[in-house]
Amino acid sequence: MTSQTVNSNNQGVRQYIPLLTVLMLGLFLVILNQTLLSVALPHLMTEFGVDAPTIQWLSTGFMLVNGALIPLSAFLIERFGTRLLFLIAMFCFTLGTLICGISPNFSTMLIGRLIQAVGGGVLQPLVMTIIMFVFPPEIRGKGMGLFGLAMMFAPAIGPTLSGWVIQNYSWRLMFNAMTPLGVIIIVIAFMTLRNLIEPKKIKLDVYGAFLSLMGVASLLYGVSEAGKDGWTDPFVLSTIIVGVAAITAFVIQQLKSENPMLDFRVFKYDMFSLSNVISVVITVAMYAGMFLLPIYLQNLRGFTPFESGLLMLPGALAMLVMSPISGILFDKFGPRPLAILGLLLTFVTTYEFTQLTTDTSFEFIMLLNMVRSFGMSMLMMPIMTAGMNQLPKHLNSHGTAMSNTLRQVTGAIGTSLVTTIYTNRTAIHYAAMTDQLNTSDPSFVQTYQSFVQSVAQTINAPVEQAKQYALSLLSGQMQLQSNVMGINDAFYWAAAFCVGGIILSLFLRDVRKEKQAVAMLPPPEEVKGA
Repeated sequence: MTSQTVNSNNQGVRQYIPLLTVLMLGLFLVILNQTLLSVALPHLMTEFGVDAPTIQWLSTGFMLVNGALIPLSAFLIERFGTRLLFLIAMFCFTLGTLICGISPNFSTMLIGRLIQAVGGGVLQPLVMTIIMFVFPPEIRGKGMGLFGLAMMFAPAIGPTLSGWVIQNYSWRLMFNAMTPLGVIIIVIAFMTLRNLIEPKKIKLDVYGAFLSLMGVASLLYGVSEAGKDGWTDPFVLSTIIVGVAAITAFVIQQLKSENPMLDFRVFKYDMFSLSNVISVVITVAMYAGMFLLPIYLQNLRGFTPFESGLLMLPGALAMLVMSPISGILFDKFGPRPLAILGLLLTFVTTYEFTQLTTDTSFEFIMLLNMVRSFGMSMLMMPIMTAGMNQLPKHLNSHGTAMSNTLRQVTGAIGTSLVTTIYTNRTAIHYAAMTDQLNTSDPSFVQTYQSFVQSVAQTINAPVEQAKQYALSLLSGQMQLQSNVMGINDAFYWAAAFCVGGIILSLFLRDVRKEKQAVAMLPPPEEVKGA
């Protein structure tokens, strides 16, 4: 690849800067909204007078609609074109945001969230497909670095922003502030956006669409509930089985189709398949930190949501700075060096999180999370780009739909897996601690009696009352310690996933060099003539 080629490509991309700015702003709003709501859920329970399982549907319903629509995105892009589909997606998201901001009750709020999800499910693969179109493989890392700004920075900044809003203002501000921004993006897009991929009059495969929607939605719901109810729960098992069966039927049906709605033949390309396997590993490891750290900080250490979000802010800023830089480094050095270095950093910091205690300093956790985020910023977009570069242009929309679907499903599976490990190991550690409270052990009895006497003196109460108080204190400490140990064990598993990712990354290769070598070969007729 010559510098002249790169300069020519850069000049070609500059004409799309206004388009890319609009796309990134729209995508950033959608992804940011997904992470803002989690901190507000306890407040919404009180506001609408509903219980925890009911309020959780604001997140679950969004995830189901969002995830179920992603596999259909390749068809939607071909059918409606990039311009109209972006406008429809942003309109749905903005309308849903407006409904959420003014909702007087839970039912209205849920309707707004589901309308939002329609826009969100289409927008991520659409923007990624447009980036594949605009940026040629030689400089595609820059484009995916921009994509990573929204994909990684928005979820990282979300908890800090939502914690600040909830602490100082009404939860409605999270929606009311986004509505005018959505309207502005729609107006700018309507005036400036043009079709990069022209619409085609193709028919919807109704049977395939039904199998896809049912399969992905059932699987996502099953694995999301598994973390709470357990993997052996009859309802969880039945929804997972239905989901897997429907997806299997969908895959078979699509492979037999002459014009598949989602072309599974993308997996014939080895680097695309390998990059997606590595992305699955990274997603599980990433979701472990996103899920476990807030529990440790807020539930076990007593930090406020805002303080918890503030701790993650340096990590978010590291991603903000590194995401475009990692794209430039990808264009220069290829995927393997970035993947290995990023995964090594992620492994080391994830392993350090297995050593958490009830006294680990706020500053140390902040530093660890920042270095971990720095490592993560070298991974997700470069590895995804490495796989997408191997696909021919006509399969780009199918590749982006497939990658986004896998990330959505594995994110849900990763969260449930981490939840299961954490809760099971916490119960095991608590049971082990309880077994040590052996009243037939003289040393334990002596220690316990001394503790009761100390408590009695401190609270100035009779011995019997002090015993009850001492047992309560002891039980609380055991619960706290066992929870921290459960979190540490879950991070051990996340570290093991990182090791698997490092091994797989050794097999990554830069397919751009292969394409250049093929392009330099003489035409077949010249070889024959020679």
